[in-house]
Amino acid sequence: MTSAAKRPSRLFRNLSAKIASVPMILTALVVFVGGTLWTVLYSFTNSRLLPRLKFVGLDQYERLWATPRWLVSIENLAIYGILSLIFSLVIGFVLAALLDQKIRFEDTFRTIFLYPFALSFVVTGVVWQWLLNPDFGVQAVVRSLGWESFAFDPLYNSSIVIYGVLIAALWQGTGFVMCLMLAGLRGIDEDIWKAARVDGIPAWRTYLFIVLPMMRPVLVTTLVIIAAGIVKVYDLVVAQTSGGPGIASEVPAKYVYDYMFFAQNLGQGFAASTMMLLSVAIIIVPWAYLEFGRRR
Repeated sequence: MTSAAKRPSRLFRNLSAKIASVPMILTALVVFVGGTLWTVLYSFTNSRLLPRLKFVGLDQYERLWATPRWLVSIENLAIYGILSLIFSLVIGFVLAALLDQKIRFEDTFRTIFLYPFALSFVVTGVVWQWLLNPDFGVQAVVRSLGWESFAFDPLYNSSIVIYGVLIAALWQGTGFVMCLMLAGLRGIDEDIWKAARVDGIPAWRTYLFIVLPMMRPVLVTTLVIIAAGIVKVYDLVVAQTSGGPGIASEVPAKYVYDYMFFAQNLGQGFAASTMMLLSVAIIIVPWAYLEFGRRR
């Protein structure tokens, strides 16, 4: 009997591992896929306090996009998301590059930068609500030093309140991005740095054109983690501003929660949830096709 005949078919290879993964697969299908389909289905109904299958077509979506509160939340998410991606990656990479120079007390600095990530978003929001309070926060401290005209109260200014939320988010999340980037930098072969120095390539060009392309897996992972945090941002906003002043700092996740549990309008909440899912799919599907489709 040949070795090929003795080899089990592809279906029965690693059978124990496949059996062990069945509960997780079923959980994913029932909870995630099933829950998603259930949400999309009931977004076309006029469900209020309890879900009911009375279809109203696209009425919930028309009402959603005619609501100023939803439009403000989308605008805030776009501003918060774009700036959060840019600043998190830039600051995290710069900090990682500095720590990668084998500086003294590296462990201490790494702990200090990573410490905010250990705090919950609620704690972070409350802390930065105090720091940005004009009566006893940064503004009050600077004015007490003699700069009476200094003004820094983003959480109380409806035109820039989302930037106050962004400051708190960057303070908490940048350290984690730094650790991911530092792990990627430590995986770069030392011979590459030596070759770059021998060729006289400036350090910034080495990072930009050699190191960053080699860190693509780390960058992709970091982008996915940051994007997931952006889409589901909720508790940070609630802890800092509760969506105020007025509706100036509303975000989609808070809109969904308020309509489903406070306004008792499940249909509207499901429609908003579906739009959030669609926005994620518009970003993820093309990326997945470009990332994995080209390898076939």
